Amino acid sequence: MAVNLVNVENVSKVYGTRALLDGISLGVSEGDRIGVVGRNGDGKTTLIRMLARLEEADTGRVTHSGGLRLGVLTQHDSLDPAATVRHEVIGDMADHEWAGNAKVRDVLTGLFGGLDLPGFPKGLDTVIGPLSGGERRRIALAKLLIEEQDLIVLDEPTNHLDVEGIAWLAEHLRTRRSALVCVTHDRWFLDQVCTRMWDVQRGDVYEYEGGYSDYVFARAERERIAATEEVKRQNLVRKELAWLRRGAPARTSKPRFRVEAANELIKDVPPPRDSSELMKFASTRLGKTVFDLEDVTVQAGPKVLLKHLTWQLGPGDRIGLVGVNGAGKTSLLRAMAEAARSEGEVQPAGGGIRVGKTVKLAYLSQEVAELDPAWRVLQAVQQVRERVDLGKGREMTAGQLCETFGFSKEKQWTPVGDLSGGERRRLQLLRLLMDEPNVLFLDEPTNDLDIETLTQLEDVLDGWPGSMIVISHDRFFVERTTDRVFALLGDGTLRMLPRGIDEYLERRKRMEEAAAAAVPAAPSPSAAPERSAADQRAAKKELQKIERQLDKISEKESALHAAIAEHATDFAKVAGLDAELRELTGQREELELRWLELAEDA
Repeated sequence: MAVNLVNVENVSKVYGTRALLDGISLGVSEGDRIGVVGRNGDGKTTLIRMLARLEEADTGRVTHSGGLRLGVLTQHDSLDPAATVRHEVIGDMADHEWAGNAKVRDVLTGLFGGLDLPGFPKGLDTVIGPLSGGERRRIALAKLLIEEQDLIVLDEPTNHLDVEGIAWLAEHLRTRRSALVCVTHDRWFLDQVCTRMWDVQRGDVYEYEGGYSDYVFARAERERIAATEEVKRQNLVRKELAWLRRGAPARTSKPRFRVEAANELIKDVPPPRDSSELMKFASTRLGKTVFDLEDVTVQAGPKVLLKHLTWQLGPGDRIGLVGVNGAGKTSLLRAMAEAARSEGEVQPAGGGIRVGKTVKLAYLSQEVAELDPAWRVLQAVQQVRERVDLGKGREMTAGQLCETFGFSKEKQWTPVGDLSGGERRRLQLLRLLMDEPNVLFLDEPTNDLDIETLTQLEDVLDGWPGSMIVISHDRFFVERTTDRVFALLGDGTLRMLPRGIDEYLERRKRMEEAAAAAVPAAPSPSAAPERSAADQRAAKKELQKIERQLDKISEKESALHAAIAEHATDFAKVAGLDAELRELTGQREELELRWLELAEDA
């Protein structure tokens, strides 16, 4: 029988006049992998913070089992800005220790792409202070995963990870023995990792068995029987259920309730979109030419990202664009957007981009556009247009589209300055769609959006007649809203992938294996000449001596790091300490090289 790790008994939490959680009782046991979903602001983060005892409940109690080893990833890290990545992640472990630890190697390679942290200026010795929020978050996640815990609590762990990083994290958490409670809007990740779901809604928490697909099935059945939700909400759930049931077999391999009930729910639900009809409508709005790229070279500063690219975005094309970070996904969209804005006057570093005369582009960048904080939500939307034509005879007012995107009638009168990051993102999307574009570029549109808002956005895009390119690390969103996937693999080319993101991950794995195979392998121990017993004893003795020296150097390095942090504002002092640190690093590297040579003899 599984041991109970955490008990939540009759817990309530009130903010102002609103009860976020009202008399909640839950438990987490050994082996549980729980996904937490719900709308932004409904209390998901509050629930897991109380679960981890980072926040006190107003009433009720939270108890942990004796000696519980708990690891928590919050949305704001507590890393020391003066410390190095090595100090925070590896701690006091000598290089020969962590390099020989399979778990440490797996985490560093999975989250950073290599043991030398290729994306960081000084690798493990990079100081944390100047790093971006995404880089700091990966460091905090690595630090947590390297340690041993009974329970891991994660708040949005997939933020700032690419498709490969998310796939690695899912596999790592599946094979890990720790129990898990995770808040995320990444539905593919929830399906891969979780065996139970908590749905936080209006002060209550509903529990479901299975991953995200099973949760959607069960919620649709519960709402059908209880008939407590409004018609619009039920239709959205049924539509997503239809998508899941018609999707990849892996999504429906472990249903936790009667499959017949699911089939009954979706028997009259049409496919998410009629691609041929939308293509026809898009052609009438756009003509034959949308974007034609011929022999194009895209650069970011001196770095060439794409070369000799000939490609076409046609009317009604719905393209998902994936690739390694820094391969040029955003740069490609920017080059196309610049050509469209300048009516062909601004061209890339090489080649040419021809833009159709009828193209009306809307570009959602990763940066949230600044709006007048005094504007009301509805006013900000009406500034663009009062009504919008969504195609296929569908028309919506600004207020109706606001409601579709989760802004209730009351919320529509909220000042923009009072909105959360996720709400501003929603508003930015709304304003783009209100302008009736016929081409959409969406760069990470799912950032800060909860699952319910994502399904609403997908519903709007299902009937949207135009051409679209989506860059997203949210695999579910890419598969759900696009018809074809193209990949930038970091070699300056753009490739179509008939089998989508699965094929992308396979190709990336083959590329990494080929790169590893190209590195000359060290001679195998069997190929080495036989060593005499005396030689082996001498090697072991020297090994022990070197390990003692390495330990002393590690202690000195730790003391120097602490001194640098203490005198961070004294640049002369820091420069002197840094020189000492570099000298020690050189000594350590020589000793480690000698240690590796002797290890073979021993």
